[in-house]
Amino acid sequence: MNTPQLVVHRDKELMAQAAAARLITKVVDAQAARGSASVVLTGGRNGNGLLAALASSPARDAIDWSRLDLWWGDERFLPEGDPERNVTQARAALLDAVPVDPRRVHAMPASDGPYGSDVDAAAAAYAEELAAAAGPEDHGDVPAFDLLMLGVGPDTHVASLFPELPGVREQERTVVGVHGAPKPPPVRVSLTLPAIRSAREVWLLAAGEDKARAAAIALSGAGEVQAPAAGAYGRGRTLWLLDSAAASQLPRALYPPASP
Repeated sequence: MNTPQLVVHRDKELMAQAAAARLITKVVDAQAARGSASVVLTGGRNGNGLLAALASSPARDAIDWSRLDLWWGDERFLPEGDPERNVTQARAALLDAVPVDPRRVHAMPASDGPYGSDVDAAAAAYAEELAAAAGPEDHGDVPAFDLLMLGVGPDTHVASLFPELPGVREQERTVVGVHGAPKPPPVRVSLTLPAIRSAREVWLLAAGEDKARAAAIALSGAGEVQAPAAGAYGRGRTLWLLDSAAASQLPRALYPPASP
């Protein structure tokens, strides 16, 4: 596990704009190095705020969208096109405005898809899709994502891994069906912590006073079962992107000396 790096921005708007700029640079560098890039998107207000900022950035066209694979960290198990699905929100915020290759947009199954209401079968199918995309150099059943982004919930959940629930304890499977999530909808599909940790970089996004306690807990040595965000880290780098409100309860020893 690497030591998390923190960047604190003045407000959520600046955080979204700066994160979008970071994302563009990350994708362009990965494409230059390996020919293509892979990114795991997150939903929620911070994830969608970043995508909206990316959509409005003049630099977005620096990305070769045809050579970008997009995955999701979790999804609400709802019908295709439901406005609450992360992929639906991502299309509205960004994807409909850029020339992505539809074959490289790896949405998680919907509840009216080929697996019907069987969320566990849907999770297993997404795990198979991930495994099929993994190469010999990835040494596992998940591609070595260039970047995986996660929103942090007020309860410290990431993706749809909630404190103390079975999903956060999973060590074998890469994708799980989630039953009884404490926030609606209760049925979801989620990557597990081992899958998250396959990424070269993991970015955790938190903005707003309601995220301050969660950030402080996750960054102060809490266990991953009690605080799933504490168990989310990348193989090479783990970056927390916060606004000043979300950083307000951090111990001073953790607060970065200078942040834009």
